[in-house]
Amino acid sequence: MESSLIKENPLLLPLNKDRTVYDGFITVQETDFRMRVLLPPDRQLKQAKLHCCWQLKHLLRGYEHIVKQRLQHSADLVGFILELKTILEVALKGRPDSRSIPPPQYYTQLISEMEALGWDRLLFIDTEFRTLRLKADDSSGRQHILTVKLKSKHPAEAPECSADLPVPLAFTWTPQSTLGQLHHHFLLLLDSLAEFWDVLDELDSKTWVLEPEKPGRADTMRRIAIGSNVSIKVEVDPRHPKMLPESCLLGADHAVMPLRKKLNANMHSWNPDSSVLHNLRDVLEIEFPSPATHEKSSFSVECGICYSYRLEAAIPDQVCNDPRCGQPFHQACLYEWLRGLPSSRQSFNIVFGECPYCSKPITVKMAAQKS
Repeated sequence: MESSLIKENPLLLPLNKDRTVYDGFITVQETDFRMRVLLPPDRQLKQAKLHCCWQLKHLLRGYEHIVKQRLQHSADLVGFILELKTILEVALKGRPDSRSIPPPQYYTQLISEMEALGWDRLLFIDTEFRTLRLKADDSSGRQHILTVKLKSKHPAEAPECSADLPVPLAFTWTPQSTLGQLHHHFLLLLDSLAEFWDVLDELDSKTWVLEPEKPGRADTMRRIAIGSNVSIKVEVDPRHPKMLPESCLLGADHAVMPLRKKLNANMHSWNPDSSVLHNLRDVLEIEFPSPATHEKSSFSVECGICYSYRLEAAIPDQVCNDPRCGQPFHQACLYEWLRGLPSSRQSFNIVFGECPYCSKPITVKMAAQKS
Protein backbone atom coordinates (compact mmCIF):
# COMPACT_ATOMS: atom_id res chain seq x y z
CA MET A 1 0.00 0.00 0.00
CA GLU A 2 2.81 2.43 0.93
CA SER A 3 4.50 2.19 -2.45
CA SER A 4 1.19 2.77 -4.27
CA LEU A 5 0.37 5.74 -2.03
CA ILE A 6 3.75 7.41 -2.63
CA LYS A 7 3.62 6.67 -6.34
CA GLU A 8 0.19 8.24 -6.77
CA ASN A 9 0.72 11.05 -4.25
CA PRO A 10 4.46 11.83 -4.01
CA LEU A 11 3.76 15.03 -2.02
CA LEU A 12 1.78 13.27 0.73
CA LEU A 13 4.30 11.77 3.17
CA PRO A 14 4.17 9.90 6.53
CA LEU A 15 5.42 11.93 9.52
CA ASN A 16 6.03 9.06 11.97
CA LYS A 17 7.35 5.50 11.98
CA ASP A 18 3.90 4.03 12.63
CA ARG A 19 2.63 5.77 9.51
CA THR A 20 -0.46 7.00 11.28
CA VAL A 21 0.08 10.66 10.36
CA TYR A 22 0.33 11.80 6.75
CA ASP A 23 0.89 15.40 5.72
CA GLY A 24 1.47 17.15 2.41
CA PHE A 25 -0.38 17.77 -0.83
CA ILE A 26 -2.65 15.95 -3.22
CA THR A 27 -2.77 17.14 -6.81
CA VAL A 28 -6.03 17.47 -8.77
CA GLN A 29 -6.19 19.11 -12.21
CA GLU A 30 -2.69 20.56 -11.77
CA THR A 31 -3.66 22.20 -8.48
CA ASP A 32 -2.06 21.21 -5.16
CA PHE A 33 -4.22 21.02 -2.02
CA ARG A 34 -2.70 20.77 1.47
CA MET A 35 -4.14 18.11 3.77
CA ARG A 36 -3.29 16.00 6.84
CA VAL A 37 -4.63 12.52 7.63
CA LEU A 38 -4.61 11.22 11.24
CA LEU A 39 -5.12 7.44 11.53
CA PRO A 40 -5.85 5.53 14.77
CA PRO A 41 -3.22 3.02 16.02
CA ASP A 42 -4.97 0.19 14.14
CA ARG A 43 -4.86 2.42 10.98
CA GLN A 44 -8.58 1.86 10.29
CA LEU A 45 -10.10 4.63 8.18
CA LYS A 46 -13.41 4.55 10.07
CA GLN A 47 -11.78 6.44 12.97
CA ALA A 48 -9.51 8.59 10.80
CA LYS A 49 -9.51 12.40 10.96
CA LEU A 50 -9.02 14.62 7.94
CA HIS A 51 -7.62 18.17 8.18
CA CYS A 52 -7.83 20.31 5.03
CA CYS A 53 -6.49 23.68 3.92
CA TRP A 54 -9.08 26.42 3.55
CA GLN A 55 -9.10 26.08 -0.26
CA LEU A 56 -9.89 22.39 0.04
CA LYS A 57 -12.62 23.04 2.64
CA HIS A 58 -14.19 25.62 0.32
CA LEU A 59 -14.11 23.22 -2.60
CA LEU A 60 -15.60 20.32 -0.61
CA ARG A 61 -18.48 22.41 0.71
CA GLY A 62 -21.61 20.37 0.03
CA TYR A 63 -19.65 17.14 -0.40
CA GLU A 64 -18.85 16.55 3.29
CA HIS A 65 -21.31 13.66 3.68
CA ILE A 66 -19.79 11.87 0.69
CA VAL A 67 -16.27 12.26 2.11
CA LYS A 68 -17.42 10.82 5.47
CA GLN A 69 -19.11 7.95 3.70
CA ARG A 70 -15.93 7.15 1.76
CA LEU A 71 -13.92 7.16 4.98
CA GLN A 72 -16.32 4.55 6.37
CA HIS A 73 -16.23 2.27 3.34
CA SER A 74 -12.80 2.61 1.72
CA ALA A 75 -10.56 -0.44 2.17
CA ASP A 76 -7.37 1.55 2.72
CA LEU A 77 -5.84 5.02 2.51
CA VAL A 78 -4.83 4.57 -1.14
CA GLY A 79 -8.42 3.84 -2.13
CA PHE A 80 -9.74 6.73 -0.07
CA ILE A 81 -7.32 9.26 -1.59
CA LEU A 82 -8.28 8.05 -5.06
CA GLU A 83 -11.98 8.51 -4.31
CA LEU A 84 -11.30 11.91 -2.73
CA LYS A 85 -9.60 13.03 -5.94
CA THR A 86 -12.64 11.92 -7.93
CA ILE A 87 -14.90 13.99 -5.66
CA LEU A 88 -12.59 16.99 -6.11
CA GLU A 89 -12.66 16.66 -9.88
CA VAL A 90 -16.46 16.71 -9.83
CA ALA A 91 -16.44 19.72 -7.51
CA LEU A 92 -14.00 21.59 -9.75
CA LYS A 93 -16.16 20.99 -12.81
CA GLY A 94 -19.23 22.21 -10.94
CA ARG A 95 -17.47 25.32 -9.69
CA PRO A 96 -15.32 26.75 -12.48
CA ASP A 97 -14.05 29.56 -10.25
CA SER A 98 -12.90 27.24 -7.48
CA ARG A 99 -9.46 26.84 -9.00
CA SER A 100 -8.88 30.56 -8.63
CA ILE A 101 -9.93 31.05 -5.00
CA PRO A 102 -8.35 34.32 -3.84
CA PRO A 103 -5.52 34.16 -1.32
CA PRO A 104 -5.97 35.73 2.17
CA GLN A 105 -4.25 38.97 1.10
CA TYR A 106 -7.06 39.48 -1.46
CA TYR A 107 -9.57 39.98 1.37
CA THR A 108 -7.17 42.17 3.33
CA GLN A 109 -6.72 44.37 0.26
CA LEU A 110 -10.47 44.51 -0.41
CA ILE A 111 -11.32 45.54 3.16
CA SER A 112 -8.59 48.18 3.12
CA GLU A 113 -9.88 49.67 -0.14
CA MET A 114 -13.49 49.67 1.06
CA GLU A 115 -12.52 51.42 4.29
CA ALA A 116 -10.75 54.11 2.25
CA LEU A 117 -13.73 54.43 -0.13
CA GLY A 118 -16.37 54.33 2.59
CA TRP A 119 -18.69 51.44 3.45
CA ASP A 120 -21.67 53.75 2.88
CA ARG A 121 -20.92 53.54 -0.86
CA LEU A 122 -21.44 49.76 -0.87
CA LEU A 123 -24.93 48.62 -1.86
CA PHE A 124 -24.22 44.92 -2.28
CA ILE A 125 -21.47 42.33 -2.08
CA ASP A 126 -21.89 38.64 -2.87
CA THR A 127 -20.99 35.78 -0.56
CA GLU A 128 -17.70 35.14 -2.39
CA PHE A 129 -16.62 38.79 -2.06
CA ARG A 130 -16.18 38.98 -5.82
CA THR A 131 -19.09 41.11 -7.05
CA LEU A 132 -19.70 44.56 -5.59
CA ARG A 133 -22.30 47.21 -6.38
CA LEU A 134 -21.18 50.72 -5.51
CA LYS A 135 -23.51 53.72 -5.51
CA ALA A 136 -22.74 57.24 -6.66
CA ASP A 137 -24.83 60.40 -7.06
CA ASP A 138 -24.38 62.82 -9.94
CA SER A 139 -24.50 66.62 -9.54
CA SER A 140 -28.31 66.57 -9.87
CA GLY A 141 -28.76 63.99 -7.11
CA ARG A 142 -29.60 61.01 -9.35
CA GLN A 143 -28.28 57.74 -7.97
CA HIS A 144 -26.24 55.45 -10.22
CA ILE A 145 -24.82 51.98 -9.62
CA LEU A 146 -21.37 50.72 -10.59
CA THR A 147 -21.06 46.92 -10.68
CA VAL A 148 -17.52 45.65 -10.13
CA LYS A 149 -16.50 42.00 -10.56
CA LEU A 150 -13.08 41.45 -9.02
CA LYS A 151 -10.58 38.87 -10.20
CA SER A 152 -8.84 36.51 -7.77
CA LYS A 153 -5.52 38.32 -8.32
CA HIS A 154 -6.94 41.75 -7.50
CA PRO A 155 -5.50 44.36 -7.78
CA ALA A 156 -2.97 42.84 -10.21
CA GLU A 157 -5.79 41.98 -12.62
CA ALA A 158 -8.28 44.55 -13.91
CA PRO A 159 -11.87 44.00 -12.68
CA GLU A 160 -14.91 43.82 -14.94
CA CYS A 161 -16.97 46.99 -14.58
CA SER A 162 -20.45 47.82 -15.83
CA ALA A 163 -22.96 50.62 -15.35
CA ASP A 164 -26.11 51.95 -17.01
CA LEU A 165 -24.30 54.57 -19.11
CA PRO A 166 -24.68 55.88 -22.68
CA VAL A 167 -20.88 55.94 -23.13
CA PRO A 168 -18.16 53.40 -22.30
CA LEU A 169 -16.74 53.36 -18.78
CA ALA A 170 -13.14 53.79 -19.91
CA PHE A 171 -10.75 53.41 -16.99
CA THR A 172 -7.13 52.35 -17.34
CA TRP A 173 -6.50 49.88 -14.55
CA THR A 174 -2.99 49.26 -13.23
CA PRO A 175 -1.78 46.97 -10.41
CA GLN A 176 -1.62 50.12 -8.25
CA SER A 177 -5.24 51.11 -8.95
CA THR A 178 -7.88 51.01 -6.20
CA LEU A 179 -11.64 50.88 -5.93
CA GLY A 180 -11.53 54.46 -4.66
CA GLN A 181 -9.83 55.65 -7.85
CA LEU A 182 -12.31 53.68 -9.97
CA HIS A 183 -15.25 55.19 -8.07
CA HIS A 184 -13.79 58.70 -8.44
CA HIS A 185 -13.47 58.19 -12.20
CA PHE A 186 -17.10 57.01 -12.24
CA LEU A 187 -18.19 60.18 -10.42
CA LEU A 188 -16.37 62.40 -12.92
CA LEU A 189 -18.04 60.56 -15.79
CA LEU A 190 -21.47 60.95 -14.15
CA ASP A 191 -20.94 64.70 -13.76
CA SER A 192 -19.93 65.00 -17.42
CA LEU A 193 -23.25 63.32 -18.36
CA ALA A 194 -25.46 65.27 -15.94
CA GLU A 195 -26.65 67.73 -18.62
CA PHE A 196 -27.53 64.81 -20.93
CA TRP A 197 -29.74 63.26 -18.25
CA ASP A 198 -31.26 66.67 -17.43
CA VAL A 199 -32.36 66.93 -21.07
CA LEU A 200 -33.91 63.45 -21.12
CA ASP A 201 -35.53 63.83 -17.68
CA GLU A 202 -37.33 66.93 -18.96
CA LEU A 203 -38.58 65.03 -22.02
CA ASP A 204 -39.68 62.12 -19.84
CA SER A 205 -41.59 64.32 -17.39
CA LYS A 206 -43.11 66.90 -19.75
CA THR A 207 -44.01 64.83 -22.82
CA TRP A 208 -45.56 61.43 -23.53
CA VAL A 209 -42.65 59.13 -24.40
CA LEU A 210 -43.86 56.17 -26.46
CA GLU A 211 -40.49 54.42 -26.69
CA PRO A 212 -38.64 53.09 -24.84
CA GLU A 213 -41.37 51.98 -22.47
CA LYS A 214 -39.07 52.13 -19.43
CA PRO A 215 -36.01 54.13 -20.46
CA GLY A 216 -32.74 53.46 -18.67
CA ARG A 217 -29.84 55.84 -18.12
CA ALA A 218 -28.04 54.35 -21.13
CA ASP A 219 -30.92 55.07 -23.56
CA THR A 220 -30.26 58.02 -25.87
CA MET A 221 -33.43 57.73 -27.99
CA ARG A 222 -36.92 58.98 -27.22
CA ARG A 223 -40.01 58.62 -29.40
CA ILE A 224 -42.33 61.44 -28.35
CA ALA A 225 -46.04 61.68 -29.10
CA ILE A 226 -47.15 64.73 -31.10
CA GLY A 227 -50.72 63.71 -31.86
CA SER A 228 -52.83 60.70 -32.75
CA ASN A 229 -50.55 58.36 -34.77
CA VAL A 230 -47.92 61.13 -35.16
CA SER A 231 -44.64 61.17 -33.27
CA ILE A 232 -41.02 62.28 -33.47
CA LYS A 233 -38.01 60.11 -32.71
CA VAL A 234 -34.99 62.01 -31.38
CA GLU A 235 -31.47 60.68 -30.73
CA VAL A 236 -29.70 62.86 -28.14
CA ASP A 237 -25.89 63.02 -28.25
CA PRO A 238 -24.56 62.29 -24.71
CA ARG A 239 -21.53 64.52 -25.28
CA HIS A 240 -23.48 67.41 -26.85
CA PRO A 241 -26.99 66.98 -25.44
CA LYS A 242 -28.32 70.45 -26.27
CA MET A 243 -27.32 70.42 -29.92
CA LEU A 244 -29.92 69.65 -32.59
CA PRO A 245 -30.56 65.89 -32.19
CA GLU A 246 -30.93 63.46 -35.04
CA SER A 247 -34.70 63.48 -35.62
CA CYS A 248 -37.24 61.44 -37.55
CA LEU A 249 -40.95 62.25 -37.86
CA LEU A 250 -43.24 59.22 -37.88
CA GLY A 251 -46.83 58.97 -39.06
CA ALA A 252 -49.05 59.33 -42.11
CA ASP A 253 -47.66 61.58 -44.86
CA HIS A 254 -50.52 64.06 -44.66
CA ALA A 255 -49.76 64.64 -40.96
CA VAL A 256 -45.97 64.46 -41.12
CA MET A 257 -45.27 66.60 -44.20
CA PRO A 258 -46.27 69.98 -42.64
CA LEU A 259 -44.12 69.22 -39.59
CA ARG A 260 -41.18 68.16 -41.74
CA LYS A 261 -41.37 71.44 -43.67
CA LYS A 262 -41.34 73.42 -40.42
CA LEU A 263 -38.39 71.40 -39.11
CA ASN A 264 -36.36 72.06 -42.26
CA ALA A 265 -37.31 75.73 -42.38
CA ASN A 266 -36.63 76.49 -38.70
CA MET A 267 -33.71 74.28 -37.74
CA HIS A 268 -31.29 77.20 -38.30
CA SER A 269 -32.86 78.91 -35.27
CA TRP A 270 -31.95 76.07 -32.90
CA ASN A 271 -30.51 77.60 -29.72
CA PRO A 272 -27.92 75.39 -27.91
CA ASP A 273 -28.41 77.47 -24.75
CA SER A 274 -32.06 76.40 -24.48
CA SER A 275 -33.38 72.96 -23.63
CA VAL A 276 -34.09 70.38 -26.31
CA LEU A 277 -37.81 70.41 -25.47
CA HIS A 278 -38.02 74.21 -25.77
CA ASN A 279 -36.20 74.11 -29.10
CA LEU A 280 -38.40 71.33 -30.48
CA ARG A 281 -41.48 73.36 -29.60
CA ASP A 282 -40.10 76.43 -31.39
CA VAL A 283 -38.77 74.60 -34.45
CA LEU A 284 -41.92 72.52 -35.02
CA GLU A 285 -44.21 75.35 -33.88
CA ILE A 286 -46.29 73.00 -31.71
CA GLU A 287 -47.09 72.24 -28.09
CA PHE A 288 -46.33 68.66 -27.15
CA PRO A 289 -49.04 66.71 -25.32
CA SER A 290 -47.95 66.16 -21.73
CA PRO A 291 -49.09 64.12 -18.72
CA ALA A 292 -50.64 67.33 -17.41
CA THR A 293 -52.85 67.79 -20.47
CA HIS A 294 -53.47 64.36 -22.02
CA GLU A 295 -53.90 60.71 -21.10
CA LYS A 296 -51.33 58.35 -22.59
CA SER A 297 -54.16 56.14 -23.85
CA SER A 298 -54.88 58.88 -26.39
CA PHE A 299 -51.68 57.88 -28.20
CA SER A 300 -51.53 54.16 -27.39
CA VAL A 301 -53.60 53.14 -30.42
CA GLU A 302 -53.80 49.39 -31.00
CA CYS A 303 -52.49 47.69 -34.12
CA GLY A 304 -55.29 47.16 -36.64
CA ILE A 305 -54.20 43.56 -37.23
CA CYS A 306 -53.22 42.00 -33.88
CA TYR A 307 -55.34 44.43 -31.78
CA SER A 308 -52.57 44.98 -29.25
CA TYR A 309 -50.42 48.02 -28.57
CA ARG A 310 -47.12 46.32 -27.80
CA LEU A 311 -45.79 43.41 -29.82
CA GLU A 312 -42.81 42.35 -27.72
CA ALA A 313 -40.92 45.68 -27.63
CA ALA A 314 -42.47 47.19 -30.78
CA ILE A 315 -45.41 49.60 -30.97
CA PRO A 316 -47.53 50.39 -34.06
CA ASP A 317 -45.32 52.57 -36.28
CA GLN A 318 -46.81 51.98 -39.76
CA VAL A 319 -49.77 54.20 -40.61
CA CYS A 320 -52.15 54.24 -43.55
CA ASN A 321 -51.55 57.48 -45.47
CA ASP A 322 -55.19 58.00 -46.37
CA PRO A 323 -56.40 60.93 -44.16
CA ARG A 324 -59.81 59.29 -43.79
CA CYS A 325 -58.23 56.09 -42.42
CA GLY A 326 -54.90 56.65 -40.62
CA GLN A 327 -55.02 53.21 -39.02
CA PRO A 328 -51.70 52.22 -37.38
CA PHE A 329 -50.07 48.79 -37.61
CA HIS A 330 -47.02 47.01 -36.27
CA GLN A 331 -44.41 46.70 -39.01
CA ALA A 332 -44.20 42.92 -38.53
CA CYS A 333 -47.99 42.50 -38.56
CA LEU A 334 -48.48 44.57 -41.72
CA TYR A 335 -45.60 42.84 -43.48
CA GLU A 336 -46.99 39.36 -42.78
CA TRP A 337 -50.52 40.47 -43.70
CA LEU A 338 -49.47 41.91 -47.07
CA ARG A 339 -47.28 38.91 -47.86
CA GLY A 340 -50.34 36.66 -47.53
CA LEU A 341 -52.41 38.62 -50.08
CA PRO A 342 -52.28 37.40 -53.72
CA SER A 343 -52.62 41.00 -54.93
CA SER A 344 -49.51 42.23 -53.08
CA ARG A 345 -46.13 42.51 -54.80
CA GLN A 346 -42.63 42.77 -53.44
CA SER A 347 -39.68 44.79 -54.75
CA PHE A 348 -36.43 44.13 -52.93
CA ASN A 349 -37.31 44.56 -49.21
CA ILE A 350 -40.54 46.57 -49.73
CA VAL A 351 -44.00 45.03 -50.02
CA PHE A 352 -46.77 46.93 -51.86
CA GLY A 353 -50.38 46.14 -51.13
CA GLU A 354 -53.71 47.42 -49.82
CA CYS A 355 -54.59 48.72 -46.35
CA PRO A 356 -56.52 46.03 -44.44
CA TYR A 357 -59.05 48.70 -43.38
CA CYS A 358 -59.64 51.04 -46.32
CA SER A 359 -58.06 49.10 -49.23
CA LYS A 360 -55.97 52.15 -50.22
CA PRO A 361 -52.36 51.56 -51.34
CA ILE A 362 -49.93 50.94 -48.48
CA THR A 363 -46.28 49.86 -48.35
CA VAL A 364 -44.08 48.36 -45.66
CA LYS A 365 -40.43 47.43 -45.43
CA MET A 366 -39.45 43.89 -44.63
CA ALA A 367 -39.34 43.39 -40.87
CA ALA A 368 -35.75 43.36 -39.55
CA GLN A 369 -34.50 39.91 -38.66
CA LYS A 370 -33.56 39.39 -35.03
CA SER A 371 -29.97 38.36 -34.54
